[in-house]
Amino acid sequence: MSLYEIAFAGQVVPGAALEQVKENLGRLFQADAQRIALLFSGRRIVIKSNLDAAGAEKYRATMERAGALAIVQPLQVEEVEMAPPPPAPAPVAAPIPSAAAAPVKSGSSARVIPRDEYMAAFSDVEAPDFGIAPVGADLQDAKPEAQPPQVDFSQFSLAPAGSDMGQAKTAPSGPPPDTSHLKLQE
Repeated sequence: MSLYEIAFAGQVVPGAALEQVKENLGRLFQADAQRIALLFSGRRIVIKSNLDAAGAEKYRATMERAGALAIVQPLQVEEVEMAPPPPAPAPVAAPIPSAAAAPVKSGSSARVIPRDEYMAAFSDVEAPDFGIAPVGADLQDAKPEAQPPQVDFSQFSLAPAGSDMGQAKTAPSGPPPDTSHLKLQE
């Protein structure tokens, strides 16, 4: 199934008044004047993407009725072939040192290579170059052993064994209730 995208580059239907088209698009998209001015900046702006043929035609016709010439383009979807699963890893006797496993020096960074024109904006981003530690390496920084707090116990003393520590005595319970007026019936 083919997918399409609808774009607009500021072109109007021949004979349509520019202000009327702007007003129509403002109502159609429920947008303010600033957003409509952005549509008429001359740049190609994608309005909707991933549409089937019927949906793309509906958008194109609606925008044409409003006085705007929409650009309908098929999306180019790359078919990706899946790689075969990797073979089972053989047991490793000792970690193999490599450049990637080397500790990161402060100030070193990786360079981002753009994969397409949209990612080209990120080509000048400087990101830290994190290496890969060998298998079994401890990744957490060493922390010093926790020291117990220094507490002054000089104001405390111990009472001799068996002494009264001032616990509250339990109040004696009241007399048992009078049940002489109760009788059992057979």
